[in-house]
Amino acid sequence: MTVRARSRTLAAAVAALLAAGGLTACTDAEGAENRSGRVDVVAAFYPLQFLAERVGGDTVEVSNLTKPGAEPHDLELNPRQVGQIVDADLIVYLTGFQPAVDEAVEQNGGDRAFDVAGVTPLRDAAAGGHDHEHEGEAEHHDEGGGKDPHLWLDPTRLATVGDKLAARLGRADPEHAADYTARAGALRAELTKLDTEYADGLRTCQRREVVTSHAAFGYLTERYKLEQIGVSGLTPESEPSPQRLARVAKEAREHGAGTIFFETFVSPKVAETIAREVGAKTAVLDPLEGPPADGDYLSAMRANLQTLRTALDCS
Repeated sequence: MTVRARSRTLAAAVAALLAAGGLTACTDAEGAENRSGRVDVVAAFYPLQFLAERVGGDTVEVSNLTKPGAEPHDLELNPRQVGQIVDADLIVYLTGFQPAVDEAVEQNGGDRAFDVAGVTPLRDAAAGGHDHEHEGEAEHHDEGGGKDPHLWLDPTRLATVGDKLAARLGRADPEHAADYTARAGALRAELTKLDTEYADGLRTCQRREVVTSHAAFGYLTERYKLEQIGVSGLTPESEPSPQRLARVAKEAREHGAGTIFFETFVSPKVAETIAREVGAKTAVLDPLEGPPADGDYLSAMRANLQTLRTALDCS
């Protein structure tokens, strides 16, 4: 089925849902966007939006289900957002990261769903480094069945996802398949350059331990031979117990950690508590679950690199 034919079919499905009172009506402007002739892509959160926009170019219309400044783990979909999923030509998401999106895609996605988690094997949540989330605290359960979803923090993995997304867009829109492949190739070149900058920039450092309030950096630390010491688990809202805080503080002290990292969407209180305990500073390390305040994925990753180089005393 072509993109335009599918759009007509899905529009009929949306109309049926509207008649049943299940969804609120879209505005005329939104309807005009859906009739623009471009491939309608819904991305679940920022890194997938970045990828879809770069690979899709001007032949796609990309919308992000997670609003800027919102915590993507906690996303709850309103009827209009469910309507976006129903009406999309392609839905780009990551199983296990946002349960509300998983449920909506399962019910409405069909063959239009592109699951990033199926492109490249995901790390186990506790693989590599020290994940204190699982030390004697069975009451907590990480999302995704113990898998770490933050694969976009390894540029080489994101490039692989970009290649697969290009192929999937090409099936949805064969007329522009070669364009999608070319743009994915150009993005891969940029991500390869970023990977080289990280490898060179972090090769010679006085310290290699990254103590962070949110254990989201396993892919990054694995790729560049660092060690992540996570205070809380993969969900940033996890409240660490006093026992866990004490263990991390002890380990940070033993490793001589000079910086405790916290992330953009989460209170710095946990990081500040440990920093006071061990006489360290705090700094922001962005997991890029949402759009950066300035620039894009590439510039935010380079800002992270400079932050790490300063904190780890890299030459």
